[in-house]
Amino acid sequence: MDVLVVGSGGRCHAITESLQRSPLVEKIFCAPGNAGMAQIATCVNIKETNVEDLLHFAQENSIGLTVVGPEASLAEGIVDKFRENGLKIFGPNKAATRIESSKRFAKDLMKKYGIPTASYETFSDYDSAVRYLKGVSFPTVIKFDGLAAGKGVVIAKDFPEAEDALRDMLLNRKFGAGDVVIEEYLTGPEFSLLCFVSGKDVYPMPPSQDHKRAYDGDKGPNTGGMGAYTPLPFITDEDLKYAKEEIMDKAANALAEEGCPFTGVLYGGLMKTPSGIKVIEFNARFGDPETEVILPCLESDLAKVFLDVIDGKEPDLKWEKCACVGIVLASKGYPGSYEKGFTIGGLDKIEEGKVFHMGTAEKDGEIVTNGGRVAIVVCKGETVKEARDKALSQIERIDCDNLFHRSDIAYQAIAGE
Repeated sequence: MDVLVVGSGGRCHAITESLQRSPLVEKIFCAPGNAGMAQIATCVNIKETNVEDLLHFAQENSIGLTVVGPEASLAEGIVDKFRENGLKIFGPNKAATRIESSKRFAKDLMKKYGIPTASYETFSDYDSAVRYLKGVSFPTVIKFDGLAAGKGVVIAKDFPEAEDALRDMLLNRKFGAGDVVIEEYLTGPEFSLLCFVSGKDVYPMPPSQDHKRAYDGDKGPNTGGMGAYTPLPFITDEDLKYAKEEIMDKAANALAEEGCPFTGVLYGGLMKTPSGIKVIEFNARFGDPETEVILPCLESDLAKVFLDVIDGKEPDLKWEKCACVGIVLASKGYPGSYEKGFTIGGLDKIEEGKVFHMGTAEKDGEIVTNGGRVAIVVCKGETVKEARDKALSQIERIDCDNLFHRSDIAYQAIAGE
């Protein structure tokens, strides 16, 4: 069958690369794709949120399976539209996507169904939110209710910083119109647990951890993720059992009970706090950059897994026993303002591992930077340290004047190896 992958980032490149290995897949189209995806698939110039044009393309090209990468497409209702027209599509419908697209919906759902998470209050009025702030302890967490491309969360260390965040979100509408959730600050190591979900059936992937801060030592502003790795030595089998049964299973059941059963990948952003594992956030799709270190470890046929999940069958999931580390190359200035169009040389000198493109374009036969996060270099090894050392050695082969990266990805795991 021919497959359409909707999206343009690193996670979509990783999905495309994995689908390319499936005997079920003949041709892959990516909309809109990027310069890396164009090397293994046919890129189509349709924006990921242009649901009507994507639907027409899928119909005209007899697409057998569509896979949705970004949350923006899911929030636009692409899955509902494709299903209404009898097309196979992997992802949750618009109602189920609210577990990511509305922080308020997610928090209220967790409260109602007893899913462990931080205490919180929701506000639409700036003055009321500021009054509430005067009674909280710091640091505290300020979250924009809607989608904000991974940038709508501020960990405020004091009252002035929290007040600034509220002003940005509620008065200046930095991310558009929307409520704000003020949330208790939790401590402990974070980890991501991605699960294939079909209604009430939940099938976990290996746990991973991404690094949100821009610079080494977890310094600097929050980003969409500067790197990721798996496995996590500080997360035990008992932790994973609890996370599946008390969080991921309960969330899937809750969505089914609310009349919006989930089909796709449910992402649990979790924290191992001193008082137990709790939810920081849910996402309604593959994480980025976690996907780039998880899918290279999948030995099963990804296209078959997608089809089985859509059809309500138990997928056959086999995972390679290995460590995998991905290090993001980002444009200087990211996550603030940055310039585009810098030539990326040396990609042909990479000898092992994979380079998944995140924000690239092709110009005059050359690959150039075209986003904040530009690419991620992914390597496997027997240990996390070996995998990281390999990734760092491959990065040295890449030549671009306007990129930076963290050198300490996976430091928590390596310290314990």
